[in-house]
Amino acid sequence: MDIAIAPNKVFFVIVKSREFDAQVDSGEPEAEATAVEDEVDELVQDYGEDPTYDEVTEFIGALNEEEQINLVALTWLGRGDFTVEEWEQALQEARDARSDHTATYLLGIPLLSDYLEEGLTQHGYNLEDMEAERL
Repeated sequence: MDIAIAPNKVFFVIVKSREFDAQVDSGEPEAEATAVEDEVDELVQDYGEDPTYDEVTEFIGALNEEEQINLVALTWLGRGDFTVEEWEQALQEARDARSDHTATYLLGIPLLSDYLEEGLTQHGYNLEDMEAERL
């Protein structure tokens, strides 16, 4: 059950989403995991001028469709919505839910970086090893 996105790309999203989270006050509005169109628009209005937000949304937007699907499925896996044994089901549900707002959806999920890290861990990747390779 391999993932169809390079782990270093997921690592980049983890690092950048942590930077973004650090900039957002806890009092700021957040889109829920099941964001509706109004919440997506609100998040874009609130953070559309933020350079970190822009960087990560552009990065996710540049991923191909399959990579975006895997990123969403990894998030759901790390959040506990699926087990690693249900990976194919998670991928299918991510395909079914696919939209043009993947980056906004993901950045609206509290603890995104933690969920992605856990999703990678369940697939046998170690974030600490990836950080060491980066340095």
